[in-house]
Amino acid sequence: MKSLAKVLLFSLLLILAGFTAVEQTTPEENEPKIKEAVPAIDVINNEQTTVINYIRKGEMKASWYGPRFHGRTTANGEKFDQEALTAAHKTLRFGTLLRLTNPATDKSVIVRINDRGPYVRGRNIDVSQEAASELGMLHKGLARLKVEQVSLKGVNFPAIHLN
Repeated sequence: MKSLAKVLLFSLLLILAGFTAVEQTTPEENEPKIKEAVPAIDVINNEQTTVINYIRKGEMKASWYGPRFHGRTTANGEKFDQEALTAAHKTLRFGTLLRLTNPATDKSVIVRINDRGPYVRGRNIDVSQEAASELGMLHKGLARLKVEQVSLKGVNFPAIHLN
């Protein structure tokens, strides 16, 4: 009986030792791998310097929407503002930040996903009228854009109140 107790105690100690030997990871190690980082840039009122980290890259066919939807409720519950730098995508999570670049004009803008769409075949993203203007695609209506998902380090966005 004493030998059985010793075996069980020894086994228990080995199991506990195994649990403490499991490698601990910090939250930073669990973040997505960053393909590329850029130098710090001013993003909010030229007062706060923030590093933008590029996470995913690709291309999307873009269109824009504005006046007809201005003031309507978006899919995430906000009021659509055609003068805000926002966009609609079918599957990206609300709040996802994308840096869109129009290769034809070499202009870039960062938009936040706050709506669903576009609902026209062959289009991947709808940008607000302001984003379209900044990208130089307002008059043409459509553009193939370079898309980079970004994360902003060091920026505290104000809370968005949904009605």
